[in-house]
Amino acid sequence: MSDETFRLTTAQAIVRWLANQFIEIDGTEYRLCGGGFGIFGHGNVTCLGEALYGYRDALPLYRGQNEQSMGFAAAAYAKTWLRQRFMFCTASAGPGTSNLVTSAALAHANRLPMLMLCGDTYATRLPDPVLQQMENFGDPTLGVNDAFRPVSRYWDRITHPAQVIQSLPAAVATLLDPADCGPAFIGLPQDVQGWSHDYPAAFFEKKVHRIRRVSPDAEEIADAAALLKSAARPMIIAGGGVQYSRAVADLTAFAEAHDIPVVETIAGRANLVATHPLNIGPIGVTGSDSANAIAEQADVILAVGTRLQDFTTGSWTAFARDARIVSINAARHDAGKHRALPVVGDAKRALEALDAAMAGYRAPESWTELARRERACWDAYVAENVSHGNKPNSYAQAIGTVNALCDPRDRIVTASGGLPAEITANWRTLDTGTVDVEFGFSCMGYEVAGGWGARIAQSEREPDSDTIVFVGDGAYMLMNSDIYSSVLTRKKMIVLLLDNGGWAVINKLQNNVGSESFNCLYEDAPTIPEPFDVDFEAHAAAMGATAETVENAEELGEAFKRAKASDKTYVICMKVAAYGAWTDKGHTWWECGTPEVSESEKVRAAHTEWESARPRQRQGV
Repeated sequence: MSDETFRLTTAQAIVRWLANQFIEIDGTEYRLCGGGFGIFGHGNVTCLGEALYGYRDALPLYRGQNEQSMGFAAAAYAKTWLRQRFMFCTASAGPGTSNLVTSAALAHANRLPMLMLCGDTYATRLPDPVLQQMENFGDPTLGVNDAFRPVSRYWDRITHPAQVIQSLPAAVATLLDPADCGPAFIGLPQDVQGWSHDYPAAFFEKKVHRIRRVSPDAEEIADAAALLKSAARPMIIAGGGVQYSRAVADLTAFAEAHDIPVVETIAGRANLVATHPLNIGPIGVTGSDSANAIAEQADVILAVGTRLQDFTTGSWTAFARDARIVSINAARHDAGKHRALPVVGDAKRALEALDAAMAGYRAPESWTELARRERACWDAYVAENVSHGNKPNSYAQAIGTVNALCDPRDRIVTASGGLPAEITANWRTLDTGTVDVEFGFSCMGYEVAGGWGARIAQSEREPDSDTIVFVGDGAYMLMNSDIYSSVLTRKKMIVLLLDNGGWAVINKLQNNVGSESFNCLYEDAPTIPEPFDVDFEAHAAAMGATAETVENAEELGEAFKRAKASDKTYVICMKVAAYGAWTDKGHTWWECGTPEVSESEKVRAAHTEWESARPRQRQGV
């Protein structure tokens, strides 16, 4: 190793090191860090800003409008790249950084890599208390940045320039770890950012990373194969981890070799195309009657790359109480849930090993045919559900219209309200890996910001495809400024803005548990004397997008064709009904807290009905 050193500030060393990290994907070498999103303030502009300017071509910096939306964009970018590349977010000390907490929680819940480089208070404490500092009287080391500890997979505060030699590799190792993947936070005190150090030249040598594939234990594979080969009614639950492992083809081959029906989680949507004969549909609370019907009867369930969230398991009522679970997962924590027989390891390698160990086994033909018949019935329901004129304007009609006109490699993005359920149930996958329904944290505001981040990633590999965002009026009102960002940066999105007058899906839940409509729809808010409509078309146009309003699904189809032909962000606004237009099938039970006592007879009756399903709930076994 050479004794050569470089005299650099902490900030300069961080940026230089990041610019020299690479990864090979499908035979092509890329920078591991695709760049970053930044909002400058006094806590990061003077030192980190100076360092980033010198690498503005290697690490392009996108100017954010809101720190939270920057984090959402970074998460969507990483998801589009299947966790193989990441973006950093930089924010100033104080409120700028604290605005990223929700974004970090979203990335943590969804196991997505995101690097946060955020301003912090002075390490010397000489100027304290400083602007935007949160003082803790009993612990002067505790600041607002400590709020990131529970929502980060890696957390550090740099108090000496030399510490980045250890901290940066540790952070990136976390970002690329299949089991521990999630956000990494590095707090950068304002004085330390500018302090200099003689860094070893070797620290900045180019490094090409690879994502570890952990081979499963042979005995766990043998146990899993023995259990699956004993199954009369096996079923595969395909989660998002299948895509992160780049194991979609392996999953498909495994299912075909053994003729086992496959159902998809929300994160696992687009593991199989809709027309694949073993794709029985999405499972769970926001699933399909077909998948839920076979889930109730399955005796052995192979869960691949899923954390078995409540919307997948129907709060653990979707399966027979005596069904056995085999769980393939890179994370030990996920692999052992509900006494599952764990197979800890990479999904691709585990499926390859399991396939060999199960040679000759095929599910009974009668079981697979039953599953296909259930899927055919579900397909018929969806075809009617998305058809024009079958009910008032609905999410389903808008989804079906876009589905019929989009290109197979177009990417779909949504996150909150009623749209995740409606897209999960009604979207017919045209090509694998093209659906991003953020339902790990189901965060309002992810839609537009995530669409922007997804489009940045998409433009790097599939520039001729489109990113299509489905957003309700509630989430749009919460966070919409990255429509402006997308126009500024020429990262075109197509945004379907579907207006149902407020938070209609929560109003629906409110009614389902016996309560009166209250404070969800604008018309039911007691502090709003005269509700009025927002001119969403004019609002989007004011941010530079092309925008239009349509009256129904037929008009939406024609507008969508114009959007496809456009070269900049295009927003299509349509009103949809708050009542009488929901997808009314495909649901399992969902545990939701309801009042045990109430003066309302409707609330008491709803509580009794809701609790009547609880005996079906698996008690952790």
